[in-house]
Amino acid sequence: MSFAGATGILLILYSLTTIFLVYRGAKSTKDIKDFALGKGFSPWVVGLSLAASITSAATFIINPGFVAVYGWSAFVAMSVVLPLGLFISLIILSKSFRKYGTSVKALTIAQWIGNRYNSRSFTYMMAVVSLLLITFIVLICVGLTKVIASALQVGELPVLIVLVVFVFGYTMFGGANSMVYTNTIQAVLMAIVAIILLTSGLENFTDGIEGFWSKLDGIDPLLTQTFNPKSPLFRDWFEVVFCNFVVGIAIVCQPHIITKSLMLKSEQDINRYLFIAIAVEILFFAVLFVGFYARLQFPDLMVDQKAMKLDGILSTYVVKNFSIGVGILVVLGLISAGLSTLEGIIQSLSTTISNDIIAPMLRWNPGDKSVAITNKIVIVILGVISIAFSYQQLLYPNLSVGIIAQNGVYAYFSAAFVPVLFGVFLKEPSKIAAFSAAIVSIIVHFSVYYGGLTSYTSGDVRNPAVAAAIAIIAALITGLAFQFSFKQTKTSL
Repeated sequence: MSFAGATGILLILYSLTTIFLVYRGAKSTKDIKDFALGKGFSPWVVGLSLAASITSAATFIINPGFVAVYGWSAFVAMSVVLPLGLFISLIILSKSFRKYGTSVKALTIAQWIGNRYNSRSFTYMMAVVSLLLITFIVLICVGLTKVIASALQVGELPVLIVLVVFVFGYTMFGGANSMVYTNTIQAVLMAIVAIILLTSGLENFTDGIEGFWSKLDGIDPLLTQTFNPKSPLFRDWFEVVFCNFVVGIAIVCQPHIITKSLMLKSEQDINRYLFIAIAVEILFFAVLFVGFYARLQFPDLMVDQKAMKLDGILSTYVVKNFSIGVGILVVLGLISAGLSTLEGIIQSLSTTISNDIIAPMLRWNPGDKSVAITNKIVIVILGVISIAFSYQQLLYPNLSVGIIAQNGVYAYFSAAFVPVLFGVFLKEPSKIAAFSAAIVSIIVHFSVYYGGLTSYTSGDVRNPAVAAAIAIIAALITGLAFQFSFKQTKTSL
């Protein structure tokens, strides 16, 4: 049997299993609250679900391409510094966020922020800003399309359409009750595949670690350097270390990440949940090292006399490097990496749009059936938009779809960071301080990025991490200044 045929059969079996889990989850989903948070789960299940949600197609499919092209500097930035900031932030924020989240009965980050600051306007603003997360949906759709189309040897557009219809369709019905279990299965598959990928290039270490680095150095000396001055994203310590650490701290403030703690049965489960999630995440982030294996196999980044696109390097490596049996398992793991996060973003973004934008405008109560029905319509619309933008990125990426995704997602959590931070750690956070910080963050981020205000954001490929780090610092300074100036303000928004 061919690689494509075996992959097709496995995908059908995987789809049927997913549909079964969704069916079970749908039976327990009665309203928008069940869709958003579910019925309460064990720390093992939620921890694995979080690990799968954090690690998307970016980590398993797209980012190894950056390592293959730019080397050690990309690995340090994306697999060491950023995760370090993420883990520290996750540990610090999760407990307090759950405490306030359960007390104010919040289903989304936008609602959490609005309730914490007693401001419907704040909820609405953050809900509108959350629309930027569509760029992350596009990244995952592009990454999954690349992998599936390469494995099945078919065109990318039909794969994209079938993928979106299937995933958006089943997410529409199951919500959190099915997602947390599909994520758990996906996390287990991803762990197995991560080990397979990381051991797939061990023959490159026959001459030891020094010999491994010597081979890379022979291809391009910059591949073994901590900073790569010829890259558009990893040129110096500011880009590699400072910006990625700041981004890592703030990245937790995404709805499919920080709200996971609200799915736990009790507050006592948080420590175990965090330990499980972080331990598995360390393994997942290590997958970027496979980018080095790919570069050693394709030293000139050419395959079949054609230049490889950055977003397709990992999928090409898998198809060319593994036997049918192992290869289809790896493909399944890569697909799981994308679906795990895609489900979470669809579920959280559609809930935000339905519950925090549409329902208040039409004066519906959160428990109304109209909200749940509207949520399904929103998912359909999101699917159509995702197909259009994803196809555009498949045809005309600016270096990588990762750039547009980072720009949108980084702008979102940069705006959410200070309101969440102040809401968690300050007893009486100022409404004006948090609101002003969010506005300043959005203005600064897009001004720096599109205005080319720094040397890091003025070339053909601009670094979203730089814009985000500057925006977060500006927002934090603004928030602190207003907090001390308007402490305990009663001004309404």
